[in-house]
Amino acid sequence: MIPRYSRPEMVAVWSPETKFRIWYEIEAHACDAMADLGVIPRENAEAVWKAKDVEFDVARIDEIEAVTKHDVIAFLTHLAEHVGSDEARFVHQGMTSSDVLDTCFNVQLTRAADILISDLEGLLAALKRRAYEHKDTVRIGRSHGIHAEPTTMGLTFARFYAEMDRNLSRMRDARAEIATGAISGAVGTFANIDPRVEEHVCEKLGLVPEPISTQVIPRDRHAAFFATLGVIASSIENIAIEIRHMQRTEVLEAEEFFSKGQKGSSAMPHKRNPVLTENLTGLARLVRMTVIPAMENVALWHERDISHSSVERNIGPDATVTLDFALSRLTGVIDKLVVYPDNMLANMNKFRGLVMSQRVLLALTQAGVSRENAYRLVQRNAMKVWEEGKDFKTELLADSDVTAALSKEEIEEKFDLGYHTKHVDTIFERVFGE
Repeated sequence: MIPRYSRPEMVAVWSPETKFRIWYEIEAHACDAMADLGVIPRENAEAVWKAKDVEFDVARIDEIEAVTKHDVIAFLTHLAEHVGSDEARFVHQGMTSSDVLDTCFNVQLTRAADILISDLEGLLAALKRRAYEHKDTVRIGRSHGIHAEPTTMGLTFARFYAEMDRNLSRMRDARAEIATGAISGAVGTFANIDPRVEEHVCEKLGLVPEPISTQVIPRDRHAAFFATLGVIASSIENIAIEIRHMQRTEVLEAEEFFSKGQKGSSAMPHKRNPVLTENLTGLARLVRMTVIPAMENVALWHERDISHSSVERNIGPDATVTLDFALSRLTGVIDKLVVYPDNMLANMNKFRGLVMSQRVLLALTQAGVSRENAYRLVQRNAMKVWEEGKDFKTELLADSDVTAALSKEEIEEKFDLGYHTKHVDTIFERVFGE
């Protein structure tokens, strides 16, 4: 990803320096295990650790790869330059390149997952704080973009909290599923390397041994990982679209924080655009576009081909770097979101009580009117509000068919806002467990 949409900690996970350091640790720990098993001399294993403080020269490795046309061989050659060719002769004993590549990739994905889990926890904290802040801030709920019934801004935040809490669980599960390593040889049979080497390397790297690998770790694990990133990205867009709607001029129930000196348009000085949430909508698309290639990587020829390799070299960094940035940006948006309760109330009252139609409908049926007739009575008065700008309650009170079933007091009571918010505490207890 370009620096504009990247954060240093996640970028560092995917740097060549980090990759080669992990490759080195895999090889060094494997040598230790083989020495313990008597497969290679202990002094050779100890010699490999002479490079533990070495900063591997990425340019030099690239120079070697230009000749060998093989990245792992280029790295091993460079390692021997530091350790000594004789001392390093047992490095990579019985291993294949994918033992290094796949185990490293999963280490990087687990590290990326740890950052994303922290990001989600930060976002959840912001959503929870804003939910309690606006627990009783009444706003109109909308279905199909049309006024439906009253809800609260707190419930909106709580809804997003619950969704992101599910995503946190998904991310933790995805991390657990991807945290496997394989040091099993050319086709996964351990023909030339003891399974105990794999166990040792995985333990040192915080992984668990892959139960059965071929030349590679099965890619259904990776597909599930990237699918999880795609779901999280979709949830980000879900929140972003709600904020974008609320910031529309004719709605203006909330808006992104507009900082001192910020400019909204090069042409129109009055503009305050929802640029951050629009940006998040675009970033979500980028993350989701990595999901299908990850799914397609599952089907490889026999014990392995490399059709997945070029894909993963791109989508691993791109998806995690982008999602990390997006989660951080969304947390900032939520944290600083400017909410306008008065505008929310004004919008809800724009159609003069129309949003209470269901309460009147139910009251009429409870008073003995058939549902079909009750619906007809309520709708004919509601249409006057839509088409003539009338007041809904006034029209109901003037309708003799309605007042024949309901008293004035009963009609008046159906316009109590508190009726719609009486279970907010119950919902909050369900969401936040408090």
